[in-house]
Amino acid sequence: MIRIVLAEDQQLLLGALGALLDLEEDMQIVGKANNGAEVIRLVEEENPDICIMDIEMPVMTGLDAAEHLKDTTCKVIILTTFARPGYFERARTAGVRGYLLKDSPSEELADSIRKIMNGKKIYAPELVDLAFTESNPLTSREIDVMRLMAKGKPTKTIAKELFLSHGTVRNYISVILDKLEVDNRVEALSKVNEKGWLN
Repeated sequence: MIRIVLAEDQQLLLGALGALLDLEEDMQIVGKANNGAEVIRLVEEENPDICIMDIEMPVMTGLDAAEHLKDTTCKVIILTTFARPGYFERARTAGVRGYLLKDSPSEELADSIRKIMNGKKIYAPELVDLAFTESNPLTSREIDVMRLMAKGKPTKTIAKELFLSHGTVRNYISVILDKLEVDNRVEALSKVNEKGWLN
């Protein structure tokens, strides 16, 4: 019997998903959670084989919970509406075994669970396409600058930490904005985070 914990903050979806999987003869729902923190507690208590969770949940996101569960025996499947390369990249780094989209047919989910139990990894084809269509245009030095920008450091501090002149850092930032086709630092940070290019 495959023991499963479900996490989804939309009650209706949580109930429907649980009912569907309970119909499978070889599957049993052993716990339901509304956020990532509850998932971690349930996994510790129930020691399930599989944990299926959404990404955007209150208290703690599914990706935060997945990172927390990386070293457990529980295999994590992300089930979400968000086909974002940044999310996908972070999920893969966290050792997530499956990343599926909510508009997949229910029998596909049950089939994926069985394959993951047999050691396979299942990723929605749309995500794999997305992840490989756009490569990171930034150099490693530009990524260093972006990481410090992400921490809210001003240009002078960035220059000091990277042993560069103030003018050089300003040039880097100008080149970064140009490459990312954005108008300011906030948009630049938003874009690299969404694409997962700072990881």
